[in-house]
Amino acid sequence: MSTTADLVAAIKKELKSSQLTYADLARGLGMAESSVKRMLAKGDMPLSRIDAICRVLKLDFAELARRVADAQPLLKELTHEQERAVVADKKLLLVAICVLSQWTLEQLTSYYRLTEADGIKYLVQLDRIGIIELRPLNRYRLKLAKTFRWRPNGPVMQYFRDHVVLDYFGGGFDGSAETLLLVHGSVSSGIAPSFVDRMQRLASDFAQQHLADQKLPANQRESFTLVMGMRTWEFAQFAALRR
Repeated sequence: MSTTADLVAAIKKELKSSQLTYADLARGLGMAESSVKRMLAKGDMPLSRIDAICRVLKLDFAELARRVADAQPLLKELTHEQERAVVADKKLLLVAICVLSQWTLEQLTSYYRLTEADGIKYLVQLDRIGIIELRPLNRYRLKLAKTFRWRPNGPVMQYFRDHVVLDYFGGGFDGSAETLLLVHGSVSSGIAPSFVDRMQRLASDFAQQHLADQKLPANQRESFTLVMGMRTWEFAQFAALRR
Protein backbone atom coordinates (compact mmCIF):
# COMPACT_ATOMS: atom_id res chain seq x y z
CA MET A 1 0.00 0.00 0.00
CA SER A 2 1.29 3.49 -0.85
CA THR A 3 2.25 5.60 2.18
CA THR A 4 2.10 9.37 2.48
CA ALA A 5 5.90 9.44 2.36
CA ASP A 6 5.84 7.54 -0.95
CA LEU A 7 3.38 10.08 -2.40
CA VAL A 8 5.46 13.02 -1.20
CA ALA A 9 8.60 11.48 -2.71
CA ALA A 10 6.77 11.11 -6.03
CA ILE A 11 5.63 14.77 -5.85
CA LYS A 12 9.21 15.94 -5.25
CA LYS A 13 10.34 13.92 -8.24
CA GLU A 14 7.54 15.38 -10.37
CA LEU A 15 8.39 18.93 -9.24
CA LYS A 16 12.05 18.40 -10.13
CA SER A 17 11.17 17.25 -13.64
CA SER A 18 8.60 20.02 -14.24
CA GLN A 19 9.06 23.67 -15.19
CA LEU A 20 7.82 24.78 -11.76
CA THR A 21 9.96 25.91 -8.82
CA TYR A 22 9.34 25.80 -5.07
CA ALA A 23 8.36 29.45 -5.34
CA ASP A 24 5.73 28.61 -7.98
CA LEU A 25 4.36 25.82 -5.81
CA ALA A 26 4.28 28.11 -2.76
CA ARG A 27 2.31 30.77 -4.66
CA GLY A 28 -0.15 28.15 -5.90
CA LEU A 29 -0.71 26.93 -2.33
CA GLY A 30 -0.77 30.39 -0.79
CA MET A 31 2.13 29.51 1.51
CA ALA A 32 5.63 30.76 2.15
CA GLU A 33 8.34 29.06 0.10
CA SER A 34 10.23 28.11 3.28
CA SER A 35 7.11 26.44 4.67
CA VAL A 36 6.65 24.41 1.48
CA LYS A 37 10.28 23.26 1.58
CA ARG A 38 9.98 22.20 5.22
CA MET A 39 6.70 20.40 4.52
CA LEU A 40 8.18 18.41 1.61
CA ALA A 41 11.41 17.69 3.54
CA LYS A 42 9.39 16.27 6.42
CA GLY A 43 7.63 13.91 4.00
CA ASP A 44 4.38 13.79 5.95
CA MET A 45 1.22 15.80 5.28
CA PRO A 46 -2.56 15.33 5.03
CA LEU A 47 -3.93 13.81 1.85
CA SER A 48 -5.89 17.02 1.30
CA ARG A 49 -2.58 18.91 1.08
CA ILE A 50 -1.17 16.34 -1.36
CA ASP A 51 -4.31 16.76 -3.48
CA ALA A 52 -3.83 20.56 -3.45
CA ILE A 53 -0.20 20.18 -4.56
CA CYS A 54 -1.34 17.88 -7.38
CA ARG A 55 -3.74 20.55 -8.60
CA VAL A 56 -0.93 23.12 -8.71
CA LEU A 57 1.26 20.67 -10.61
CA LYS A 58 -1.70 19.80 -12.89
CA LEU A 59 -1.22 16.19 -11.86
CA ASP A 60 -4.13 13.80 -11.29
CA PHE A 61 -4.02 12.47 -7.73
CA ALA A 62 -5.25 9.02 -8.79
CA GLU A 63 -2.55 8.85 -11.46
CA LEU A 64 0.09 9.81 -8.89
CA ALA A 65 -1.13 7.10 -6.51
CA ARG A 66 -1.10 4.57 -9.36
CA ARG A 67 2.49 5.46 -10.28
CA VAL A 68 3.58 5.04 -6.68
CA ALA A 69 1.77 1.71 -6.38
CA ASP A 70 3.33 0.42 -9.61
CA ALA A 71 6.78 1.33 -8.30
CA GLN A 72 6.38 -0.67 -5.09
CA PRO A 73 8.54 -3.82 -4.89
CA LEU A 74 6.63 -7.00 -5.75
CA LEU A 75 6.28 -9.70 -3.12
CA LYS A 76 8.24 -12.93 -3.50
CA GLU A 77 6.45 -14.51 -0.56
CA LEU A 78 3.46 -13.76 1.68
CA THR A 79 3.55 -13.70 5.46
CA HIS A 80 2.21 -16.64 7.47
CA GLU A 81 -0.80 -14.50 8.45
CA GLN A 82 -1.56 -13.56 4.84
CA GLU A 83 -1.49 -17.21 3.76
CA ARG A 84 -3.65 -18.24 6.70
CA ALA A 85 -6.25 -15.68 5.61
CA VAL A 86 -6.21 -17.14 2.08
CA VAL A 87 -6.82 -20.75 3.14
CA ALA A 88 -9.54 -19.78 5.64
CA ASP A 89 -12.08 -19.78 2.79
CA LYS A 90 -11.97 -22.43 0.05
CA LYS A 91 -13.49 -20.09 -2.54
CA LEU A 92 -11.04 -17.34 -1.64
CA LEU A 93 -8.18 -19.81 -2.17
CA LEU A 94 -9.64 -20.70 -5.56
CA VAL A 95 -9.76 -17.04 -6.61
CA ALA A 96 -6.23 -16.48 -5.26
CA ILE A 97 -4.91 -19.35 -7.40
CA CYS A 98 -6.75 -17.95 -10.42
CA VAL A 99 -5.42 -14.40 -10.03
CA LEU A 100 -1.89 -15.83 -9.97
CA SER A 101 -2.67 -16.87 -13.54
CA GLN A 102 -4.20 -13.44 -14.30
CA TRP A 103 -7.78 -14.68 -14.72
CA THR A 104 -10.33 -11.94 -15.25
CA LEU A 105 -13.52 -11.65 -13.23
CA GLU A 106 -15.45 -12.68 -16.34
CA GLN A 107 -13.38 -15.86 -16.71
CA LEU A 108 -13.84 -16.73 -13.05
CA THR A 109 -17.61 -16.40 -13.09
CA SER A 110 -18.03 -18.23 -16.39
CA TYR A 111 -15.83 -21.17 -15.41
CA TYR A 112 -16.79 -21.63 -11.74
CA ARG A 113 -20.07 -21.42 -9.85
CA LEU A 114 -19.39 -17.91 -8.61
CA THR A 115 -21.68 -14.95 -9.08
CA GLU A 116 -20.25 -11.58 -10.09
CA ALA A 117 -20.92 -10.37 -6.55
CA ASP A 118 -18.97 -13.36 -5.18
CA GLY A 119 -16.06 -12.66 -7.49
CA ILE A 120 -15.91 -8.99 -6.55
CA LYS A 121 -16.11 -9.86 -2.85
CA TYR A 122 -13.12 -12.19 -3.10
CA LEU A 123 -11.12 -9.74 -5.20
CA VAL A 124 -11.72 -7.12 -2.50
CA GLN A 125 -10.48 -9.58 0.13
CA LEU A 126 -7.34 -10.32 -1.90
CA ASP A 127 -6.76 -6.58 -2.19
CA ARG A 128 -7.00 -6.24 1.60
CA ILE A 129 -4.66 -9.18 2.12
CA GLY A 130 -2.13 -7.57 -0.23
CA ILE A 131 -2.04 -10.02 -3.15
CA ILE A 132 -3.61 -7.64 -5.68
CA GLU A 133 -4.37 -3.97 -6.09
CA LEU A 134 -7.99 -3.71 -7.19
CA ARG A 135 -8.63 -1.14 -9.90
CA PRO A 136 -11.69 0.34 -11.62
CA LEU A 137 -14.01 -1.99 -13.59
CA ASN A 138 -12.91 -4.90 -11.38
CA ARG A 139 -9.50 -5.09 -13.00
CA TYR A 140 -6.48 -5.62 -10.79
CA ARG A 141 -2.71 -5.45 -10.62
CA LEU A 142 -0.94 -8.50 -9.22
CA LYS A 143 1.43 -7.46 -6.44
CA LEU A 144 3.45 -10.67 -6.56
CA ALA A 145 6.81 -11.13 -8.28
CA LYS A 146 7.37 -13.62 -11.10
CA THR A 147 9.52 -15.59 -8.64
CA PHE A 148 6.67 -15.71 -6.09
CA ARG A 149 6.13 -18.98 -4.26
CA TRP A 150 3.96 -20.11 -1.38
CA ARG A 151 5.85 -20.51 1.89
CA PRO A 152 7.38 -24.04 1.82
CA ASN A 153 5.92 -24.91 5.24
CA GLY A 154 3.18 -22.31 5.32
CA PRO A 155 -0.62 -22.65 5.50
CA VAL A 156 -1.19 -22.88 1.73
CA MET A 157 1.34 -25.65 1.07
CA GLN A 158 0.09 -27.51 4.14
CA TYR A 159 -3.43 -27.27 2.76
CA PHE A 160 -2.26 -28.78 -0.52
CA ARG A 161 -0.39 -31.57 1.26
CA ASP A 162 -3.51 -32.39 3.28
CA HIS A 163 -6.15 -32.06 0.56
CA VAL A 164 -4.64 -31.93 -2.92
CA VAL A 165 -1.61 -34.22 -3.26
CA LEU A 166 -3.48 -37.52 -3.32
CA ASP A 167 -6.11 -36.10 -5.67
CA TYR A 168 -3.45 -34.86 -8.09
CA PHE A 169 -1.18 -37.91 -8.06
CA GLY A 170 -4.14 -40.26 -8.15
CA GLY A 171 -4.41 -39.67 -11.90
CA GLY A 172 -2.84 -41.94 -14.49
CA PHE A 173 -0.69 -39.26 -16.17
CA ASP A 174 -1.33 -41.20 -19.38
CA GLY A 175 -2.93 -38.50 -21.54
CA SER A 176 -1.33 -37.29 -24.75
CA ALA A 177 0.07 -34.20 -23.03
CA GLU A 178 0.64 -35.72 -19.58
CA THR A 179 3.68 -37.23 -17.94
CA LEU A 180 4.98 -38.13 -14.50
CA LEU A 181 8.72 -38.43 -14.02
CA LEU A 182 10.55 -39.66 -10.95
CA VAL A 183 14.32 -39.43 -11.18
CA HIS A 184 16.66 -40.23 -8.30
CA GLY A 185 20.37 -39.64 -8.29
CA SER A 186 23.35 -38.24 -6.43
CA VAL A 187 24.88 -35.04 -7.79
CA SER A 188 27.34 -32.53 -6.41
CA SER A 189 25.97 -29.91 -4.05
CA GLY A 190 27.42 -27.25 -6.36
CA ILE A 191 25.49 -28.34 -9.45
CA ALA A 192 22.15 -29.06 -7.74
CA PRO A 193 20.98 -25.39 -7.62
CA SER A 194 21.30 -25.15 -11.41
CA PHE A 195 18.54 -27.74 -11.79
CA VAL A 196 16.29 -25.62 -9.55
CA ASP A 197 17.01 -22.61 -11.79
CA ARG A 198 15.99 -24.64 -14.87
CA MET A 199 12.80 -25.72 -13.17
CA GLN A 200 11.99 -22.10 -12.32
CA ARG A 201 12.54 -21.10 -15.96
CA LEU A 202 10.22 -23.89 -17.11
CA ALA A 203 7.57 -22.73 -14.64
CA SER A 204 7.95 -19.18 -15.97
CA ASP A 205 7.62 -20.40 -19.58
CA PHE A 206 4.43 -22.27 -18.65
CA ALA A 207 2.99 -19.16 -16.97
CA GLN A 208 3.87 -16.95 -19.94
CA GLN A 209 2.24 -19.41 -22.35
CA HIS A 210 -0.89 -19.36 -20.23
CA LEU A 211 -1.06 -15.57 -20.55
CA ALA A 212 -0.40 -15.67 -24.29
CA ASP A 213 -3.16 -18.25 -24.87
CA GLN A 214 -5.83 -16.27 -23.00
CA LYS A 215 -6.75 -14.69 -26.34
CA LEU A 216 -7.82 -18.08 -27.71
CA PRO A 217 -11.46 -19.26 -27.51
CA ALA A 218 -12.24 -21.36 -24.43
CA ASN A 219 -12.79 -24.49 -26.55
CA GLN A 220 -9.18 -24.29 -27.75
CA ARG A 221 -7.73 -24.23 -24.23
CA GLU A 222 -7.50 -26.94 -21.58
CA SER A 223 -6.59 -26.66 -17.91
CA PHE A 224 -3.22 -28.14 -16.94
CA THR A 225 -1.34 -28.05 -13.66
CA LEU A 226 2.44 -28.26 -13.68
CA VAL A 227 3.94 -29.56 -10.43
CA MET A 228 7.70 -29.70 -9.97
CA GLY A 229 9.75 -30.48 -6.95
CA MET A 230 13.32 -31.26 -6.00
CA ARG A 231 14.61 -31.97 -2.52
CA THR A 232 17.20 -33.93 -0.60
CA TRP A 233 15.20 -37.06 0.13
CA GLU A 234 15.21 -40.84 0.26
CA PHE A 235 12.14 -42.98 0.73
CA ALA A 236 12.10 -44.00 4.41
CA GLN A 237 11.56 -47.69 3.63
CA PHE A 238 14.59 -47.64 1.33
CA ALA A 239 16.68 -45.74 3.85
CA ALA A 240 15.89 -48.44 6.41
CA LEU A 241 17.67 -50.96 4.18
CA ARG A 242 20.95 -49.05 4.18
CA ARG A 243 24.05 -50.78 5.54
